[in-house]
Amino acid sequence: MKIAVVGQPGAWSTERLAAALRSAGADAGVVDLAACSLRLPDRRLFHRGEPLEGLAGAVVKKLGDTADGWSVQERIGMLRHLEASGVPVLSAPDRLHVAVNRYRMTCELVRAGLPVPATTVTEDVDEAAAAVERFGTAVLKPLFTSKGRGMRRLEPTRDLRVQLESYRDDGPFYLQRFVKHPGRDLGVAVLDGRCIGAYWRVAAEDHWMTTILSGGRYEKADPGPDTVAIAVEAARHFGLVFTGVDLIEDSDGRFNVLEVSAFGGFRGLLNGCGVDAAPMLADVVLRQFSQVRR
Repeated sequence: MKIAVVGQPGAWSTERLAAALRSAGADAGVVDLAACSLRLPDRRLFHRGEPLEGLAGAVVKKLGDTADGWSVQERIGMLRHLEASGVPVLSAPDRLHVAVNRYRMTCELVRAGLPVPATTVTEDVDEAAAAVERFGTAVLKPLFTSKGRGMRRLEPTRDLRVQLESYRDDGPFYLQRFVKHPGRDLGVAVLDGRCIGAYWRVAAEDHWMTTILSGGRYEKADPGPDTVAIAVEAARHFGLVFTGVDLIEDSDGRFNVLEVSAFGGFRGLLNGCGVDAAPMLADVVLRQFSQVRR
């Protein structure tokens, strides 16, 4: 079975998934969307000048730098083109498109009835300033980002409007109430509708962000059934075959959803829980693509 692993050549998670698929008997190759092209009206997708043909399916591990919103949308468009040519894509491009845009993702979480921190999205500086005043402390987040890149903590200080004006050209303001957490947040990995592991991201000392890039570390977690149910429902609502759902605990012990990853991560599960998700995902991918071929 010939499978395209959409990702970044040489990247740890991309190559790990490709290797797992090969170990399971698939003919798996890495496809870099940055090296793809359309030759319309040809219905095929071309990779490094050659048409992608004979594929049983494509599984998406990475799209590249998700901070570049235009590139992300263009690459999802290429996945749609591949899907329209008859190649099954996991997860479906239309579902990925919702998850990679933080604004659309949060709206979908609310639509699903899942708990999220208070959030304001606006282009208006006055509205943005009012939101920070209302929240007390807010986190300004880019619409397209990963691993906490570009996030800023804002306080209702005298120079708040000056700060907001300086960020105005970065796109709409996405402001979320800062949740006073116990120095950690929770990642729950969901594969094919079930939880396969959970881990804490523990913040470095005196740091408000829990990301690994900001000095955080992984620890194994054992969340309660209600919290796991929130994550599983989020994955189901978004229609993602493999995802990591990030949740944060407030001072009352309640969990809110911060993010639903479009692609899911391997490293937190492996380092925090000792769970190797790559062969597990490979098994699901091969099973689903085999069912399509019948």
